[in-house]
Amino acid sequence: MSTHGARKGTADTALRTSTAGYLTRRLIDVAHDGIIVEADCGDTKGILLSKSDAESLGQNIALKFSGRMALEDVKGVVKKGEIIDAQKTAKLQEDESVKGVRVRSPLSCKTLRGICQKCYGWDLGSNSMVSLGSAVGIVAAQSIGEPGTQLTMRTFHTGGVAGGGDITQGLPRVEEIFEGRVPGGKAIVSETEGVVSEVSSEGLIKIKVPQGPKLKTKDIEYQIPLKRAIWVKAGDQVMKGTQLCEGNLDLEEYFKLAGREETQRYIVKEVQKIYSGQGASIHDKHIETICRAMFSRVRIKESGDSLFVEGEIIERATFLEENKLLQKLDKEKVQAQELLLGISKVALTTESFLSAASFQETSRVLIRASLEGKEDKLRGLKENVIIGKLIPAGKEFGSRI
Repeated sequence: MSTHGARKGTADTALRTSTAGYLTRRLIDVAHDGIIVEADCGDTKGILLSKSDAESLGQNIALKFSGRMALEDVKGVVKKGEIIDAQKTAKLQEDESVKGVRVRSPLSCKTLRGICQKCYGWDLGSNSMVSLGSAVGIVAAQSIGEPGTQLTMRTFHTGGVAGGGDITQGLPRVEEIFEGRVPGGKAIVSETEGVVSEVSSEGLIKIKVPQGPKLKTKDIEYQIPLKRAIWVKAGDQVMKGTQLCEGNLDLEEYFKLAGREETQRYIVKEVQKIYSGQGASIHDKHIETICRAMFSRVRIKESGDSLFVEGEIIERATFLEENKLLQKLDKEKVQAQELLLGISKVALTTESFLSAASFQETSRVLIRASLEGKEDKLRGLKENVIIGKLIPAGKEFGSRI
């Protein structure tokens, strides 16, 4: 045990705890309006949970699958619409022919403001179906933020022993993911579909891309920085967004190339990798709840017959409600572009000016709200706490919405 390691541990306890606490605050600000508001949204898409993902992260398969509602029949294991409990996860682990199960998820939930019971599944505190009015967004934020706080305080993690990198290096990475920042040591990804034709020792990758009806091909070249491990070889088929070398993906670039579902899978997997590497077990659904908020904004491309301004960033729910209304009135609908935003940006673009003002840039938010004559619908928890009103959550939830 080195004195350097011991001293680093003491310094980390004092300095890094605030970093983890600030991350928790931002997560709460982005997820406080994540409340269970209805029984079933009717989603039929869901997400595919695979055993191999859990195994590659050293994650407990029982933890990954338990408390989820199945969206398909798996012979001898679970029927569509059933919750995967301890008995069913045991069968799932034993049956090697089953590679994964399609389940309901907060990521695919169609409820506009909040989440439905069936997409969320079990309340992990009671191992029973989550009740209406549960503040699952707050639970998700604390489930992710708290292990970070605890692990920075467990100084023996760093006690001068060379390991796989402790959580104090991991926490900035979690922050980087949730804030949607361009990562240090960014990985190079393929921008097109094709076949790898050549990988040179100098790190030059050539990809043959089919073009036109006569099956002509053109070569696209990527120069990989030296000392980076290359992940493809000649003859490999690559898709848009395929990672060509080691490193972390730029989320915005990956979102444009591979689409929403793949980016969401990557976010969940990356965050799990950091925590499971430290032995902290977080259920996927907590990360999914935060991830859902990151994809909850759209940018107006064409305002149609609405009052929106081109370039304005609004909530997806508002956009869908407005289009529904315009369709009823037989007017021109709004065109918008899906966005992936970091948690701080999401918290500042919320419809509630009280919630946004209590987060950051208070004077700017309030001045803008007064200039626009904004009205706060008091849908989340923070805005109700600020004015001393009962929060729209809890057991009497139904009578307060």
